[in-house]
Amino acid sequence: MSTAAPPTSGTRTVKAHKADELTARVVRSSPLTYDEMDPAAGDDEAPAEYPDHVRAASALVRLIDRFALVQDDANFLGLVGPDDHHVRGVPLPPAPDGARVHGDQEHTGEGRHKLDLEACASDPGSAEEHLVAFGSGSHKTREWVVTVDWRDKDHDGAPDRRLIETPAFHGRLRQNRDFCGSGLNVEGAIFMGEERLRLFQRGNADPRGHLQPVDATGDLSWPAFKAYLNDPIGTPPPAIENVIQYDLGDLHGVRLTFSDAEALDEGITLFSASAENEDTGEIVGSVLGIIDADGEARWAELLGEDGEPFTGKVEGLSRKPDERDHVYFVIDSDDADRASRIYEADLEGPWHEQF
Repeated sequence: MSTAAPPTSGTRTVKAHKADELTARVVRSSPLTYDEMDPAAGDDEAPAEYPDHVRAASALVRLIDRFALVQDDANFLGLVGPDDHHVRGVPLPPAPDGARVHGDQEHTGEGRHKLDLEACASDPGSAEEHLVAFGSGSHKTREWVVTVDWRDKDHDGAPDRRLIETPAFHGRLRQNRDFCGSGLNVEGAIFMGEERLRLFQRGNADPRGHLQPVDATGDLSWPAFKAYLNDPIGTPPPAIENVIQYDLGDLHGVRLTFSDAEALDEGITLFSASAENEDTGEIVGSVLGIIDADGEARWAELLGEDGEPFTGKVEGLSRKPDERDHVYFVIDSDDADRASRIYEADLEGPWHEQF
């Protein structure tokens, strides 16, 4: 079992623990199939070869009056109704090879050009009408940021969509070993107010020499990052700051790693993490947890509708603003022929109390 890398002097490490007083249980789920598909920018109608279902949901966020999800191998934004799970597809710009759908071959073959979008957040300063999505950076071909902007637009109409190559930004993240350890893998992004963007690093890379995999959070200046996105050649990206490493513990003997997060009230963060066997790829379970305003963390194992441990891999997590104890999450089945699913879960216990 891999262990977290020891931090350099000055980097804080938080050890999370299981909290028996917390429960999280699935109460509903639906497959994510497209009920409608927008045309691509400049086209009059959606091409017939567009997928009919969400292939690989990888992040979820509140956007305007719906949820938005991104996918790691398909350049489509899914807009999901929170009540009916109706899915509207919005094509994103194609990858460098001209395709919007890619296979699962790792770094070579048809999977080489996939953007690997694994994190997204909506800007609270834009009334959640502006979305930013991040490529994982787990490989040099996955250094991308996508923005989708409905500001000054009809919400039922076409947004502005940009695909931005960001090697300077991902390279700067990779240079911070306290944040990325033996391998960069950005899995979550949340806004902490209107000026600060927090990234979540998943520590699932193989060890490299003295470097071990690391789960961590780190903060970016949102104004500085916006300036970089507007001029990625002439403007340097901001440095990541306030890095905190997390030892999330293990679930059924398998190490937990971050998969997404959601900002709650008063500096509290809801997070998801999954336990994936490094040797077999088997998902033994997932957890939902809380990081309080002081950075301390605790979690509860996610249970299915039958009360048994949920064995899916949570990929994206969000909630409606008026529902403190009800959350939504998506999973990726790792099968392009099967639709990803959206789940709803109830939280019981003192989730929102300071530790």
